[in-house]
Amino acid sequence: MSSVKQMAYYITAHGYGHGVRSCDVLNALLAGDSPLHAVIVTDLPEDFLRNRLRVPSERYTIRPGAWDIGMVQKDSIRVDVDATRERAEALIRQSDAGVEREAEFLKRLGASVVVADIPSLPLQAAARAGLPALAMGNFSWDWIYAPFAARDARWVPIVDWFRQGYREADLLLKLPFSPEMDVFRRRKALPLLASPGVPDRARLASMTGARPQKRWVLLSFTTLAWDAAALQRVEALDENEFFTVRPLAWPNRRNIHAVERAQMTFSDVLASVDAVVSKPGYGLLSDCVANAKPLVYAERENFVEYPLLERELKRVVRNVHLPAADLYAGRLADALAAVAEAPPPPQTIALGGAPLAADEIRKAMER
Repeated sequence: MSSVKQMAYYITAHGYGHGVRSCDVLNALLAGDSPLHAVIVTDLPEDFLRNRLRVPSERYTIRPGAWDIGMVQKDSIRVDVDATRERAEALIRQSDAGVEREAEFLKRLGASVVVADIPSLPLQAAARAGLPALAMGNFSWDWIYAPFAARDARWVPIVDWFRQGYREADLLLKLPFSPEMDVFRRRKALPLLASPGVPDRARLASMTGARPQKRWVLLSFTTLAWDAAALQRVEALDENEFFTVRPLAWPNRRNIHAVERAQMTFSDVLASVDAVVSKPGYGLLSDCVANAKPLVYAERENFVEYPLLERELKRVVRNVHLPAADLYAGRLADALAAVAEAPPPPQTIALGGAPLAADEIRKAMER
């Protein structure tokens, strides 16, 4: 085991999209017989990660931990700005001790490289430990928080703290659908990391009892507050079969089916349906591009990434906007009919970013 190189890979738990793309990179890094072991540090659910990782479990270790705040969510679309600020302030108050503890962990591990998607504290810890550090992402938290700082001075030190941490990175692996991210000293643009899932309608129908001849729709949310009236409206859309991936589930609904990740991966579920209903998020948009699936999307509030992602999705996937009020009310019929007739996207985008990201990480380990 002494010849095995160690790496620490930190993933924000703000959303599953960070975990999806990080798993794509880890799959490329840990494939084959390369002498590399990854410690994955995140508060994302362990079963979600194991579902996405396609390498032997002895090639990685999952260590719980959160080194950023993200945005505190009221639900899958709405955020709590004040609660986010309070948690960020608490993180910064403890950050000196956190950097010191994490630097000691990296030394004990014997890490050769640190990768962060995209908390900043691990980059500071890597610098303290004298290790190469790479960030990966399509945004940084200072950029997300900057609009709040423009109208509330209490956010200014939060933005400054994140920027300080990001400046410690040796390189940013910059993903598509991103702003300039010029807080990073060096940046390398990559293609999309996502790869297509494997469509299997017969298997999904057998698992759920869904009717194969109907239009299949994936409801891609972790939470969605539908009341009884909303659920009745959705059940009335008899020409559709709806799917969720747990933990989102509404038991005993005739045409709404919850799928266990252990039974079928999210990517394979998405590849098997005809359309997706969701919020614009990086990971979901990437999966829709990779699988050529149309997207019905609802707007997000208080999230500066939303206008950018909306602009990008209009370039690369068939799409229809669904007002959030209609989403919460279960009024999906018009949008689903419209997206079925939506024209092809005007542009395409390259895939294959995961092995390129893995190559950059290997180069950093060798320096």
